[in-house]
Amino acid sequence: MGSRSVLFFFIPFVISCSSSISNDTFVDDFSDENFKTLGSDGPYFYGEQYSGRNNYINYYPGNIPVILSIPHGGELVPVEISDRTYGVSVTDSNTIELGSSISDYMYENFNIRPYIIINNLKRTKMDANRDKVEAAQNNVFAERAFDEFHYYISSAREDIIQNFGTGILFDIHGHGPNPDGFVDLRTWIGYLLSGDELDQNDKDLDINILSNDTSIFNILNSSNHLLSDVIRGPNSLGSLFETYGYSALPSSISPSPEGMRYFSGGYNTFVYGTDSDYNFNAIQLEFPYPTIRDNQNSINAFAEAFSSVIHDYFITYFDIDLF
Repeated sequence: MGSRSVLFFFIPFVISCSSSISNDTFVDDFSDENFKTLGSDGPYFYGEQYSGRNNYINYYPGNIPVILSIPHGGELVPVEISDRTYGVSVTDSNTIELGSSISDYMYENFNIRPYIIINNLKRTKMDANRDKVEAAQNNVFAERAFDEFHYYISSAREDIIQNFGTGILFDIHGHGPNPDGFVDLRTWIGYLLSGDELDQNDKDLDINILSNDTSIFNILNSSNHLLSDVIRGPNSLGSLFETYGYSALPSSISPSPEGMRYFSGGYNTFVYGTDSDYNFNAIQLEFPYPTIRDNQNSINAFAEAFSSVIHDYFITYFDIDLF
């Protein structure tokens, strides 16, 4: 499927809107549509890097039951892939740098890494958080990148289930100013529940929403926790973010959007968080730009906090000590 190389640390990124990989690097026969079989670059081992065709997709296997998928941070605009003609095309700036820094912090301090899958293509070329039709819009090279992105995620999920029994995919995104210009500094946490559903009180939420209607059905079905407790109780992911200095929605402090803009989770959260054939969970994380993604100092500080957040979260809901 692509190339493999040994990797123990991510190459540091420069915080900018330009990619660290030049489009001129990729030389390919545009007429050749005979792609290698997906998975032909496997098996996959911790500590190595795997790349799909033309390095459009990168896969870094980890050694903890956490996947970081980064679908919208890429900047590559190869001429072989025409621009998408419909759908959202905004780049989630510095989300690749954020995921890489989280992994590096965990490795340097605890000798662990999450599994990471990165789409290096600009969203104008391929959107890895939409269904394949909207994502690639009939371009065979974009379709191939889409297939590689999701094959790597599926491979990571299989490895995690084999070794840990369960895990979580965190789909990493970024949100910008609201249409009225207001900048919401909260991290939006998506469990596939709409803003209107979150606006219910705890009792109604627990009665009206089935666990299988969320992207964390595995957590809910394997524990005695109520939905309201898991998503906005004192040990919820949002409340843990608040504990470590980053405001979040939903959380004990901000239990619901109350009519404000909020993203509940997209294609990746649905695909990897609702499949009853797997004991797995998926959560979309929409990070604000100020305080988290705006510069390397912010990214480094958040990487430390995020590591503590998921450590506490896994202790609470999985009885797994990541460190």
